[in-house]
Amino acid sequence: MTSNDPRRWTTEEDVISTPISPTAWAFTEGFVPEDEILAEARSRAQEMGVGAIDPGTGATLRFLTAALDARAVVEIGTGTGVSGLWLLRGMRADGVLTTVDVEAEHQRLARLGFTEAGFPAQRARTIPGAALEVLPRLTDSHYDLVLCDADPHEAGAYLDEALRLLRPGGVVVVVDALSAGRVPDPAQRDELTVTLRDLGQRVLDDERLLPVLLPVGDGLLCARLVG
Repeated sequence: MTSNDPRRWTTEEDVISTPISPTAWAFTEGFVPEDEILAEARSRAQEMGVGAIDPGTGATLRFLTAALDARAVVEIGTGTGVSGLWLLRGMRADGVLTTVDVEAEHQRLARLGFTEAGFPAQRARTIPGAALEVLPRLTDSHYDLVLCDADPHEAGAYLDEALRLLRPGGVVVVVDALSAGRVPDPAQRDELTVTLRDLGQRVLDDERLLPVLLPVGDGLLCARLVG
């Protein structure tokens, strides 16, 4: 078995004998309900044809930012503010979310949601532009969490930037890390699946990172920068 073989991710001892049922999965995804403000942000995403994280992923992001007592967070991919709202709700009261998106109109809608949720304007810094042009301008070793939720084909480059931006102990999060369930299947060799599979293996192999792959949404790959 090669180091890039996705079967390396599990062994026979790791296989759960009674996998979670669809009913149980749906229950866990909706365990933390969304309020009207999040529902409005999600509705705007649907109207704009923008993907939005599911409630289970959002609740996990809120938990992570709260556990980190996060003061500074970078979000790659603003969308219409669904993920931003979850992040802000977990961050400390003086925390600032820096969120990057190539679509200025999407960011305008996100700011509308942040205002509706009662967050002061200074709590969210929206920067329009391509992520790989904006991120190099952000401060090294300054951020508690970096969320990667934009072009998955650029996930490897986002990880490079995240490792530079994170403080020791900070966390990088990649959404949709299972690529609609294709990543664990070695027969799937399309470009996007291979990119995300290689990303997961790279995170596993990096001694600076403490990784976990959570079965939330379409897979939530998280890694803590150690030391």
